[in-house]
Amino acid sequence: MPAVPRPARRRGRARIAALTASAALALGLSGCTSLHTVTPASERGHASAKVLMADQPVDCRKAKCIALTFDAGPSKHTPQLLKILKEKKVHATFFLLGKNHIERYPKLVKQISDEGHEVAEHTWSHRRLTDLSEKDVRRELSRTQNAVEDLTGKAPTLMRPPQGRTSDEVSKICKEFGIAQVLWSATAKDYATTDSKLIEKRILDQSKRDGVILLHDLYDGTVPAVPHIIDALRAKGYTFVTVPELMAPGAPKPGQVYRP
Repeated sequence: MPAVPRPARRRGRARIAALTASAALALGLSGCTSLHTVTPASERGHASAKVLMADQPVDCRKAKCIALTFDAGPSKHTPQLLKILKEKKVHATFFLLGKNHIERYPKLVKQISDEGHEVAEHTWSHRRLTDLSEKDVRRELSRTQNAVEDLTGKAPTLMRPPQGRTSDEVSKICKEFGIAQVLWSATAKDYATTDSKLIEKRILDQSKRDGVILLHDLYDGTVPAVPHIIDALRAKGYTFVTVPELMAPGAPKPGQVYRP
């Protein structure tokens, strides 16, 4: 068999990686799991008799709320994203990645927190937690928790498992760390396109009340789509909130997996 040229091999590996990621995302959201999940809205409903805290900006029991979330940052695009969010007066939830992200952009981590966004974690090196030993899961979580706490003064209480892959064993460890896991209801698959208009369309087509939008601010096509997504959803009556605000007056429960 003739040797495969190196560039062709690289392209082949890239295509396989993209397909694998896509399949994993589909499986993670398909319901083909026995793992117990609840919706953020149900957490809110369980606490419906409680009064909102004085600093809670919106009551999602009455408002048409949706949470905007970003995975795998910070990145070179994050400053522009933060500028957009400030101009639009939107607070988002950032599921930050440790290796090559938190450790590379520590000032951005602090800025995200200082500007009122929810700082959450996306593990240290984006390894699928269901493939790891308990020791390695703990390391993936603890390194990120410690890094964020050192920079912001507060350890994250939310985590998004890479590719949406989780299990009862992972949930047990998360409970020990005081972490709840958050999945999503709308994704643009922005890792596979730089077409900002397509990213916008995919999100708008999937958006719903009490939904959670998943985007990645490290990809070139994503941040340019954000202003249009915000404007279009606001025109449809949506209010943007962080994930904890989506659950208020309830609160995320450590060890729980939330799927909108």
